[in-house]
Amino acid sequence: MKNILVIGGGGYVGSQLVPRLVSEGFFVTVLDTFWYGTKHLRDSASIKLVEADMRNVDSVQSAVIGQDALIHLACISNDPSFDLDPKLGKSINLDSFLPIVRATNNSEIQRFIYASSSSVYGIKDEERVTEDLALEPLTDYSKFKMQCEELLLDNSREDLVSTVVRPATVCGFSSRQRFDLVVNVLTANAIEKRIIKVFGGNQFRPNLHIEDMVDSYVNLLKADANLINREIFNVGGTNLTVRDIAEAIQSVIDPSIPIDFQDTNDLRSYRVDSSKILNKLGFKPNRSIDDAVKDLKLAFENNKFVNALENPMYTNISRMKELQLG
Repeated sequence: MKNILVIGGGGYVGSQLVPRLVSEGFFVTVLDTFWYGTKHLRDSASIKLVEADMRNVDSVQSAVIGQDALIHLACISNDPSFDLDPKLGKSINLDSFLPIVRATNNSEIQRFIYASSSSVYGIKDEERVTEDLALEPLTDYSKFKMQCEELLLDNSREDLVSTVVRPATVCGFSSRQRFDLVVNVLTANAIEKRIIKVFGGNQFRPNLHIEDMVDSYVNLLKADANLINREIFNVGGTNLTVRDIAEAIQSVIDPSIPIDFQDTNDLRSYRVDSSKILNKLGFKPNRSIDDAVKDLKLAFENNKFVNALENPMYTNISRMKELQLG
């Protein structure tokens, strides 16, 4: 395999994944609407940018030509952004998916890796949330993730190696930064506002360093097909409560920064077990939340961000409003 199509390669994870794939010797085609621009994707003879909407079947059918593998990252990617316009969210996160699978079936693509979410588990009391537990998604975002998993595994052609990844919440620095993810936004508040505001605190929220997320995709591209075909893998890093996350950020940034605990009705809580991908593929995340916070701290010190908490380019729902998408 040499040619990789990354749908949504201009996003938070994709912007770190694409240059990594190039460094691994792949030629990468990025299909994206580029709502956040393209400046964060470096120029390279090994990167082709296709500005298109994945809901456009013709664009997808054209993009899959000559590709060996497809990594599907694109979606309206958090609940507030999704709720801004549920019809738009459904059209992107669900309705577009089966046509992409069908286009892939009619191509020479050998592997299809789908980025689902660990949020499909909903609220779980189990100490080990493994891939075989019942899914209890609480929002349309996570329900559609679950349905796309089923659509891929039920409809992909027999010889297409299809794999589902259920990542924990990703954190850390990206060239297309997001500050609407728990570790990232709490870190930005600690640095810019000198306070860490926590809603709830006892909910378990697994988090995964963005570079570990990238490593997992590279691992799957290189893995033996027999080990990953029709398989679902949790990819989780550290299972901590939101309180623990806040305290870790406080320790890295400045122990004198206060933590303000407030009530919340967001009760999502789960602890992702990632032993399956370790046992089958030998993959294990090796970076911590502390590492993610340190990376963000360094980026702030190097003036990588402009008005981190106010700039709509760092917050999906704000950017969607700016583009009048909802």
